[in-house]
Amino acid sequence: MRLIKPRASDVLTTYLKQCNEPPWTSYFIKQKDVSNDQWGKSHFNWTLDSGNNYHILRTGCYPYMKYHCSKRPYQDLSLDDNFFRVMKVINLGIPLLFYGLAAIALIKHTEIVHMADGQKVPIYFLYPEDKGSPH
Repeated sequence: MRLIKPRASDVLTTYLKQCNEPPWTSYFIKQKDVSNDQWGKSHFNWTLDSGNNYHILRTGCYPYMKYHCSKRPYQDLSLDDNFFRVMKVINLGIPLLFYGLAAIALIKHTEIVHMADGQKVPIYFLYPEDKGSPH
C-alpha cells in the first residue's frame, strides 16, 4: 500500500519542531517526496504553534525545493514575495534549474524528518548544520 505523500508545509513545521526551533536552517527536499502545497510562494511568514515566526525563502530548483528559514518577527513580506516570483518568471527559471542540478553534486548530508503518521522524509544539506548556531 502506497502512503499519501506528506505536504511540504507539514515537513517544514515538523522539521523546525524536531530541531527545537533553531535560529535558522537551510535545506533541500526532493519534489517527488512531498505534495507541494506551497506552490508559488517565494518569501513568506511561517508561524509555529509556539508563536515563533520564521521568514521562509523558498524556491523550486529541480529536482528539489530549497527552503531557507530564519526565525524573525512577523513582517509583511508580500512585496518581496511578488518580486521574487516576477524574477523567476523573467529568467524562465533557468538559473534555478542549474542550482538544482548543481545541488545534486554538492549535497553532502541527509537528515530524516519523522512525520506524525510514521513516514520518514529525507531532507538534504550541503553540509551538516550546527543546530542552534546563530550563523
